[in-house]
Amino acid sequence: MQAHAEQHPPYPEPTGRPEGGTRRPGESVWRGLPRAIAFLTIAPMPATARDGLAGAAGWFPVLGAAIGALAGGVRLGAEQLVGRTPATVLAIITLVVVTGALHQDGLADTADGLGARGERPRRLQAMRDPATGAFGALALIGWTLLMLTTLASLGAAHALIALTVACALARWTALLHAAATPPARSDGLGAALHVSRPALAAATVVSATLSLGLCTIIPGAIATGVALLLAALSALLAHRTLGGRTGDTLGATIAITEAVACVALLAAWHG
Repeated sequence: MQAHAEQHPPYPEPTGRPEGGTRRPGESVWRGLPRAIAFLTIAPMPATARDGLAGAAGWFPVLGAAIGALAGGVRLGAEQLVGRTPATVLAIITLVVVTGALHQDGLADTADGLGARGERPRRLQAMRDPATGAFGALALIGWTLLMLTTLASLGAAHALIALTVACALARWTALLHAAATPPARSDGLGAALHVSRPALAAATVVSATLSLGLCTIIPGAIATGVALLLAALSALLAHRTLGGRTGDTLGATIAITEAVACVALLAAWHG
């Protein structure tokens, strides 16, 4: 894969003030929004939006919901023209394209790293290899098939809700992952993203509100609980196998949560 988060971070290295942490006096919380957009999507943004991640973390679930709603809207609109399964494929393509395949790249790299034999340095080295190995390819195939079969099993309205909520919860899960684990390296996106308590609290409120509000109480609670469990498991696995988080483990956490949250909602709605 050409896009490689760990090799080519789009932001400068941390400069003392935690990214996403305490803002300078007079710095508006709204400044974090364009930074979140620049980080999470391929939308063209001014150069000032790429000067760090300060204030961006709290906006992650909001941007996730917007990304998911866009993909769900494609599914909703295309289903009348081409049918459920092709419309689902178009929705998944939209999800990947809008994010620049950043999270899928992280999933593939993390799978290759975990599949590598040897100690932590060997795993981290494998994750920085731009080539996708067998484990990475299998992870991408598994993610695609799970998203396709799950979303194709839902009606258009439920697919829209599932994508909106799953993508919001996935970005929240990444923040929990980042808050629970130290950076495995001193460089890269894993080290650049710091999540302050206020940002995490805001992201938690937004994620829970979207999940419970759009999915109703029981399905929303199930999806939120699954996301929380995945955050704990991903943090534990990253800490034990890699020594902490990297940009790739953050991306993998997002991709996995998207798929598993959609599965959880399918099970809750069909239960």
